[in-house]
Amino acid sequence: MPRLFTGIEVPPEVGLALSLKRGGLFGARWIDTENYHITLRFIGDVDHHVASEVTDMLDRLADSEAFTVKLDHLGSFGGNTPRALFAGCSTNAALLRLQAAQERVLQRCGLAPEGRKFVPHVALARLRGVSAEEVARFIAFSGRFEPLEFKVGRFVLFSSRDSVGGGPYLVEQSYPLAA
Repeated sequence: MPRLFTGIEVPPEVGLALSLKRGGLFGARWIDTENYHITLRFIGDVDHHVASEVTDMLDRLADSEAFTVKLDHLGSFGGNTPRALFAGCSTNAALLRLQAAQERVLQRCGLAPEGRKFVPHVALARLRGVSAEEVARFIAFSGRFEPLEFKVGRFVLFSSRDSVGGGPYLVEQSYPLAA
């Protein structure tokens, strides 16, 4: 059974710029730059029949509006027990519309609604045993976050193997966006 999710690939030049933020945080497991992405919708472990239905439903969203993404800050998830360090996206109406459209069509496939609020980001590191204070200090000392922009011309259906997280991810299908 494949483990699937939809997302946006991060171009290599943006990945390289993000990789310069690596290091200096004990307890961080840094994600390989080739696995950087923005998750739109986690689908999970599904059988091949559901995977085929998901692929067909996502085809309906091809030719959605293309847009530009801007990564403009560092942040973390987990509150007092941080579990991930990320580069966050600035507010983007087109990105939010694409994600909401995916949520609707995937629920029509019988998938349960996503339980978490959509917060567009690129995960940079998984954290274990790192305090909130250490993460705050890391972010404060990492210097000014020079915004990184890139055009999004497609979204993809990724698969991953059962692992702790952070890849490797394979592109199973791509869906072009209209210029």
